[in-house]
Amino acid sequence: FPEHVHRRLSKEFSSASSTTTTVGTITSRVTRNGGAVMEKDLLNHEDLAGDRGMIDDIFDETYREKEGPKPPMRYVWRNIILMSLLHLGGLFALTLIPSAKIQTLAWAVLCFLVSALGITAGSHRLWSHRSYKATLPLRIFLTIANSMAFQNDIYEWVRDHRVHHKFSETDADPHNAMRGFFFSHIGWLLVRKHPDVIEKGQKLDLSDIKADKVVMFQRRYYKPSVVLLCFALPTLVPWYFWDESIVISFFIPAILRYTIGLNATWLVNSAAHMFGNRPYDQNINPRENPLVSLGALGEGFHNYHHTFPYDYSTSEFGWRFNLTTAFIDLMCLLGLASDRKKVSKEVILARKMRTGDGSHKSG
Repeated sequence: FPEHVHRRLSKEFSSASSTTTTVGTITSRVTRNGGAVMEKDLLNHEDLAGDRGMIDDIFDETYREKEGPKPPMRYVWRNIILMSLLHLGGLFALTLIPSAKIQTLAWAVLCFLVSALGITAGSHRLWSHRSYKATLPLRIFLTIANSMAFQNDIYEWVRDHRVHHKFSETDADPHNAMRGFFFSHIGWLLVRKHPDVIEKGQKLDLSDIKADKVVMFQRRYYKPSVVLLCFALPTLVPWYFWDESIVISFFIPAILRYTIGLNATWLVNSAAHMFGNRPYDQNINPRENPLVSLGALGEGFHNYHHTFPYDYSTSEFGWRFNLTTAFIDLMCLLGLASDRKKVSKEVILARKMRTGDGSHKSG
């Protein structure tokens, strides 16, 4: 692409404070994905890679889907049966809520928040995108919370999520939203992965994840950690400490909480890729969806996140509908986290003006 069209708006990649880095280098170029032509703003990836140690979450415009018929769909009946039973259990749990003690309901909410942070602040913003740095105690806490969430171990979650960003809405995307709402929400877990997902996942550089001993310890002992943290602990606490019935203790803080947590995360893959506006880049599928953000602790600002995946807040609006950002900021205040990556307001505005759908003008 002609060099003269590249324009540098600003360069501000040094730390703005001891804990926050503002990203401000931006260039402009045309990219292709299949038959669509898109114009994108891209940060200086060499600077970005040097600071975060990876760029495998940035869209790869060179990928082309293979021509010819799609591979046959192969159902994973074990997952179909288990997910069906889980959701039936969740429906049954709803009928038990009027009989539950207030302490049990509060405990279920606490378990939901902790497990959700294990995904949002942990496997997503910390390990998948390296958008901030965490000390050993915080990484241990987030790993425990991640096992309570039971959404695959951190290593596997990161691998699938980086592939999702690098090949978004293509055959190499694990939960490609172009295959419909049901597939991107839960269906992708009920069938075998597309061969391109497996192929591209094997080629990612995951050396940073392999080097994290906390992550690899969890991967080694993931199954027993899930039994203990996702099911046993949420069940035993109400039963032991305030004499809640074992049925209610199991079905509300464990089964219902787990079911809601899964669907809150899945809505980021489905609803936030289909419903909402696109103020930052109208050429990509992900949308801004405040309702999803409310349920997923801030992960529904998805047009922003796919435009700027390296921003620790996944949003330009700070704590608004974004409990995860508030949590990370608190961890920085306590000295347990640092080096939050944040895109500058100038770059955000320039991107809105150039590739957005214009919805930012009306707020």
